[in-house]
Amino acid sequence: MAALSTQVTGNQTHYKTISESLRKFTTNGERGGGPPPERGLGERPTRARRQNERVRILEIVLGTLIVLATWISVVANLVVPRGLRSRYTRLLRDVVRVPFQAVADRARTFERKDLILAWAAPLSILATLLSWLGLSVIGFGFVLTGVGGIGLGKGMLESGSSVFTLGFLSSSDSQQTFVDFCAAATGPVMIGLLVGYLPAMYSAYSQREAEVTMLQARAGVPAWGPEILMRHVQVPGLITQLTTLYQGWERWAAQIAESHTSYPVLIHFRSPRATRNWLVALLAIMDAAALELALNPSKPKATMRMTLRAGFTCLREIADVEGIPYDADPDPDGDIALTYAEFSQGLDMLRYANYPMERAPDEAWAHFRGWRVNYEFLAYTLAYRIDAVAAPWSGPRRTQRQVLSVRSPVDRQPSLAKAKDKAREDARAQG
Repeated sequence: MAALSTQVTGNQTHYKTISESLRKFTTNGERGGGPPPERGLGERPTRARRQNERVRILEIVLGTLIVLATWISVVANLVVPRGLRSRYTRLLRDVVRVPFQAVADRARTFERKDLILAWAAPLSILATLLSWLGLSVIGFGFVLTGVGGIGLGKGMLESGSSVFTLGFLSSSDSQQTFVDFCAAATGPVMIGLLVGYLPAMYSAYSQREAEVTMLQARAGVPAWGPEILMRHVQVPGLITQLTTLYQGWERWAAQIAESHTSYPVLIHFRSPRATRNWLVALLAIMDAAALELALNPSKPKATMRMTLRAGFTCLREIADVEGIPYDADPDPDGDIALTYAEFSQGLDMLRYANYPMERAPDEAWAHFRGWRVNYEFLAYTLAYRIDAVAAPWSGPRRTQRQVLSVRSPVDRQPSLAKAKDKAREDARAQG
């Protein structure tokens, strides 16, 4: 019995020691001295899971926004038939132009400069398409990463495989497969829209250049307003056709306003010849109409006024697309960049060609300035921006070189005496 009592007492002591140890261990754990409780161990995976879900949602939202913004740019430039301003495409066009402009500014001749700049606008179209496809790859890559919970690198590879219809990487997950289908449709649709866009754009370019080329015989190269009036005086009866010329260019200006606001890249497309330019040609027509109104007030004014109105309306609509600010209601007495000395030089040439003038030069200058204030600033700003050929009365350029002068044709008549001598020689040779 004594042995049994001793064993029970020992067991009780042992159990008591274990209980005290467990109590100390629990107390230390709650105070931070031991391992965290079981409830804390379950909170860490939950917090990490929630953070991972937030990252995936952010990736899906970011990718969706990139895709939507890209498609808005595509539709605005290739589908909607109006001049929607796109800062992205204009910025990209300017970025593409920078290296060409830097090289062209160092060219020794304007012909060489024009040849270099002729590449910039067409290549900006290709760069725009490639940027749209690249942004689509990035956007769908983020979406696939968020939807599938895969790495960003794998998501970009799968997106590129779908956008470019390569098909070397795909997923069996239904959600990722749906995103792959959307990405696979993006590339062909964008390329198809651009293929349909190019013929319409180049058709508008061809129509523009046809009129500019036809004006060469009447205005010289580069085109100049006084030269138009002088050449129409030189040929008997041709001056009566000025009204028809103005009417044609009124319609041309309306077409340019429509096409160059729908396809803004056409503004920077250069003519096939370095000495021809659509903006310089329009400026020459407007100057010729303004000169006629200023010099001969008794002539019918309706056609010339409508041509001027159509011309500076065209320039203003193009300026809106290019983001050029202007005064919509300029003061007729406002200053212009053209000097009175340059104006007098043009009048001297007209006087030499016997062009009729009803007003004195001083009086005509006031009226001419009142008309030119409506379009000179916009014409000069656009000519500087596109680096048009440096024609007389067309403003400054990036590189200060001599203005290209217009070569007026000389009205030479055959010699009657030489013709008779030639006829006698031919008769003797045959006899």
